Amino acid sequence: MSEVKLAAETRTEFGKGAARRIRRENKVPGVVYGHGGETVHITLPGHELLLALRTPNVLLSLDIDGKNELAIPKAVQRDPLKGFLEHVDLLLVKRGEKVTVELPIVTEGELAPGSNILEHVLNTLSVETEATHIPESVTVSVEGLDAGDSVAAKDIKLPSGTTLAVDEDAVVLQVLAAQAEEAPAEAEGDEAAAEA
Repeated sequence: MSEVKLAAETRTEFGKGAARRIRRENKVPGVVYGHGGETVHITLPGHELLLALRTPNVLLSLDIDGKNELAIPKAVQRDPLKGFLEHVDLLLVKRGEKVTVELPIVTEGELAPGSNILEHVLNTLSVETEATHIPESVTVSVEGLDAGDSVAAKDIKLPSGTTLAVDEDAVVLQVLAAQAEEAPAEAEGDEAAAEA
């Protein structure tokens, strides 16, 4: 779990015009909320935030007007074409507090021999874990799985201190039998016979 320090500035201007001015200065508008307190509108350094968000569920140590706060990203809005950050929502957390997050699922191992296809029913796994010890991902072994086999949420070994926040019987991965394709030459022969 990586912790990234960022200097945040509170902002008093709102709306599209203000947001555009902030982004022109290579900063990102955002809000910080949680623990029953008031929502705080902030600006964050754009490049540093972009680098921090490359790590899933990164823990941000924010310096907001001299006060240090811990937060995790809750919602990130990006420009659909250019990909730059438009806005970020951050949730305040405390050390030792449990939070619900989505962990990316990473697979390892080889499927059983044959033309089988591994389908990711879920790309992320919802878990509850300590805010300052969020794992980067969960690893699932698919070694030797054959067509018809599946992996349920309860079958995944979670890091210590982490519990499932989804139904334990939810299917995460399943192995499908590959469909055999008809050879193109045979298909052309069938069409010619049908025309005759």
